[in-house]
Amino acid sequence: MTEPEPVEVVLVDDHHMFRTGVKASLDDRVLVIGEADTVDSAIALVRELQPPVVLLDVHLPGGDGGGGAEVIRSCADLLGSTRFLALSVSDASEDVVAVIRAGARGYVTKAIDGPALSDAVRRVAGGDAVFSPRLAGFVLDAFGAAAGDVATGDDELDRLSAREREVMRLIARGFSYREVATELFISIKTVETHVSAVLRKLQLSSRHELTRWAAARRLL
Repeated sequence: MTEPEPVEVVLVDDHHMFRTGVKASLDDRVLVIGEADTVDSAIALVRELQPPVVLLDVHLPGGDGGGGAEVIRSCADLLGSTRFLALSVSDASEDVVAVIRAGARGYVTKAIDGPALSDAVRRVAGGDAVFSPRLAGFVLDAFGAAAGDVATGDDELDRLSAREREVMRLIARGFSYREVATELFISIKTVETHVSAVLRKLQLSSRHELTRWAAARRLL
């Protein structure tokens, strides 16, 4: 079987040593094609390269002081083809909400390991929303009201088996397939099968839609 092409990424962080460490920890499914260390240089580089994914810190020097959120807002016209994944030491709710409101597709902390970060990059490139599990609650709290306009109905939930409900809740909270498998003591392949069944039964197309669906029903 032919290996998929690596996802091209622009890496944005104002610490050179950290960028070096990230590049060394990413596996061959991800290719860093450019680096920037300020708001201004990040905006210019993202506009020049228009990569599938931008991996950026929340707190960056330069610009008008808006950090990573300012970079995203300044590249808002590219959001259809370029997706932003925040990678920060901060787990403060205001930081998480700020970049998500700006248009980021996810937020993970710098405690994440290389394989998990590579997974997160590929998932974001594929259109998923990705969050470190303990940060998902901030996003749900902030956007719960917006999700409230989604139609509710217990009949939809009744379509799912008990195991599918367990998998659904964990995926909606931002857990990776591997983390769900570990939590429920099942294989990753089984997780994938359950997720496919959940999305099909609920007529949803992505984990991002699943998170909105679950949040609207207070299921998380």
